[in-house]
Parts: sequence; structure tokens; C-alpha cells
Amino acid sequence: MENGGVENAHAHGDGNGNGQAASYTYWVRETTADAAPLPVPKKLTAQDILSTQSQSTSIGSVWNKAGTWEEKNLNNWATQRLKELLKSVGSLDLSCGKAEISDVTKCVGDAFLVTVRNKKRVGYTYELTLKIKGEWHLREEKKTVKGHIDIPEFSFGELDDLQMAVQLSEEKDFVQQDKQQIIQDLKKRFLQPVREKLLQFEQELKDR
Repeated sequence: MENGGVENAHAHGDGNGNGQAASYTYWVRETTADAAPLPVPKKLTAQDILSTQSQSTSIGSVWNKAGTWEEKNLNNWATQRLKELLKSVGSLDLSCGKAEISDVTKCVGDAFLVTVRNKKRVGYTYELTLKIKGEWHLREEKKTVKGHIDIPEFSFGELDDLQMAVQLSEEKDFVQQDKQQIIQDLKKRFLQPVREKLLQFEQELKDR
């Protein structure tokens, strides 16, 4: 026999010519040093798990390893971050005074991150109202300026077309000519700084 096996066959009779079925006995050799070792189970360590995760190219949630459709709501983060950025614009000089964004009284919209076929896409739609306060020097007299800037709905990638509408809270304190000058100043001075903050917001959103 191959591999050192031994086989014996035995036939038995009853003396009258009636044979009984042969029986077989087979011995298998014992395992020797040159035989392949049996597999031994190995428990994964924390380092092994981290190494496997670091090699993964999928994005999105852990459960979504295939990178199929997944949408994540980022409204809480986006709303809070927009308010922080806009209130950090600081005081800006006007032609005859200065003003600043004292509060963001309206910040309504949606922000989201979508994973499709293991590719990340972000987007948002928001509308804002910025509370403005400042001072205006008018013929040797300093007057308080209060009002708000309304920014109608805007979306990701549309900041070049950002629009603003300025409304003063105490118009009766100014003649028409002064009022128009203040409104133009506020729109002109705040448009670019606000746009820059929103561009920063877009970049932070993309980096999430």
C-alpha cells in the first residue's frame, strides 16, 4: 500500500465449501515530522483590526462598506457653524461710520453629505437674516444705525451670485438721502466679507 499502509484480507469457510464474505483491516501510518501541521486558530488583536480598517478604501458609515447610497444630515453642525462664521466678520468701516453683525436672527436650511458608489458629495441650501448695528456720523452728529440684512436662498456653488437686501430699523431718524447712502454702504461693505465666510463654510463642509 502507498504511504506505509498495511491491508490484510481474510476469508473464512464453514468446512462445507460455503465461504463467508472477506473482511478487511487497514492501518494508517502515524503522523510523522514531514506531514503538514494542522491549522491552529489565531485570535485577532486590536492592532490587527486597526490595520484591516486602515486598508479599507470605503467611505461613509462602517456598515456601508460597499459604498452604496447613504445620506447624512448635517443641519445641526451647518447651522451652528454658519452663525459662528458670520458673527466673526467683525466691525467694518462705512463711508461715514462703522457697523458690525451683532447676531444671526435667521439661519434656515439644510446641509447634507451623500455617499454614492463610494464617492462623497456635499450640498446645502440656506437663507439668512443678519442683525446689524453701528454708528453713522452725520454733520457733526453721531447717530446709531440699526437694521438687518436679508440674504435670500442660496445653495452650494452659487456664492458668486449672492444677493443682499438691507432694511434699516429706525428710518425716521434719517432723511432719504442719508438713508440710501447707509443702505448702499452696508450692502457694499458686507457683501464680500460675508461671501468669504460662506466660502469657508463650503470648504469645511467638503472636508467633512
